[in-house]
Amino acid sequence: MKELIDVLKKKSLMIFDLDGVIYRGDELIRNADKVIQELKNQAIKVVFNSNNSTITRKKYVEKLKSFNIQTELSNIYTSASITSVEIAKIKKNSNVFVIGEIGLRQELEAVGHKIVVEPINYGNIDFVIVGLDRNFNYNSLEIAQKCILEGKAKFYATNADSTLPVANGLKPGAGVIVKALEICTDQKPIKIFGKPEPFGIQLILNDFKIKPNNACIFGDRLNTDILAGNRAEITSIAVLTGVTSKEDIIKLYEETEESNLIDKNLIPNIVINSLEEIFKN
Repeated sequence: MKELIDVLKKKSLMIFDLDGVIYRGDELIRNADKVIQELKNQAIKVVFNSNNSTITRKKYVEKLKSFNIQTELSNIYTSASITSVEIAKIKKNSNVFVIGEIGLRQELEAVGHKIVVEPINYGNIDFVIVGLDRNFNYNSLEIAQKCILEGKAKFYATNADSTLPVANGLKPGAGVIVKALEICTDQKPIKIFGKPEPFGIQLILNDFKIKPNNACIFGDRLNTDILAGNRAEITSIAVLTGVTSKEDIIKLYEETEESNLIDKNLIPNIVINSLEEIFKN
């Protein structure tokens, strides 16, 4: 059995981002499956938390299985599932106009919300919720704008990632669409439920009855994964297999030394080149 590095020895819950940490697009990051299995062998709870709202949690389970990583639906948390739970706390069985894909739509419907595709009366729409939508078009933007400006719907977003890691680089993320609606309504989302907000991590800790000092998060983005982890007061580990590079972190260290305006919660507790480095040689 492999021995964990000292700072992780007492962790009973490990949260993993997916894109850029476990895989990039349809390609497994080298030995990520073996790392996950070793952690399970050591009776450590493994949970996955992704800002990508486009696919269902069931599809995430199937995708991980294709990489030889076995998990349950209850161990998958997405910005879509977190958003749906939080919106239900504001108003149950609401009418929602969605800019997003099947993952977001199904999560909203699963907790009782009604998705309205072509509103007849904009005043009947309670919320406009925006996530990544690869079929995003001008008509959807126009409807969302009218729901907010004419119908007074509340504007929320799953996440504001500027990019989406894929096997051969990056694609535009949900934040691009969120920004488009911000510009045409002159309003920002009331809340963004995915990372870097701590909602999802706090939900995970509550669900598994784990204290923050016994949990950690592995992520490739400083301004989402690491920021969320630090805000939730769990150990944050930056993995350099996705968006963030070693140069980015060096630059951040330099900027925080030079200015008090930089949020120190962007700084990870640990930096590793790959997940394999969580074990001692």
